[in-house]
Amino acid sequence: MIRIGILGKIGSGKTYVANNFGYPVFNADLEVAKIYKKNKKIFYKLNKKLPKNITTFPIDKKQITNAILKNDSNLKKILSVVHKEIRKKMNLFLKKNKNKKIIILDIPLLLENKIYNKKDILVFVDSSSKKITERLKKRPNFNKKLFDKFKKIQFRTVYKKRKAQFIIKNKFTKKSVKVGIESVLSKIKKK
Repeated sequence: MIRIGILGKIGSGKTYVANNFGYPVFNADLEVAKIYKKNKKIFYKLNKKLPKNITTFPIDKKQITNAILKNDSNLKKILSVVHKEIRKKMNLFLKKNKNKKIIILDIPLLLENKIYNKKDILVFVDSSSKKITERLKKRPNFNKKLFDKFKKIQFRTVYKKRKAQFIIKNKFTKKSVKVGIESVLSKIKKK
């Protein structure tokens, strides 16, 4: 099985690119949303660490946002609980798809949380900062302060690009993404 990890800045179109490879995708953001809605064990763990912030189940994303904005250490507390569960979910996904030729890992903080393997093929989604900012501001739940907190815990773009074996230029058009994906897949299949 070939594992392709998708890297890039917040809002660069990583999920769009991941979904257009045509192979099974592990989307960590979707899994986190499910955890907040359905996993009472995680609620109890978060409630224990942040009793003033995480108070009701299912967990409302506003509670998470407020906790993160209130105190810098709260983000680390949340991540310490949630990322263990994400690893479990990813391992289940890998078992379920063990016979697939290729799988895609769409996991924010893939490098930062050491979720990747050395054999993984890393693809950096490169997008213009101006376009990213325009797109993020259009999101209904965009919060600049929250965005800045997540940006602080990410590795620098230069480092991620250096770690990646491939770079896909995302001009936010179907064609640019399709061309990039086809190029990556043709080179991988030759190996």
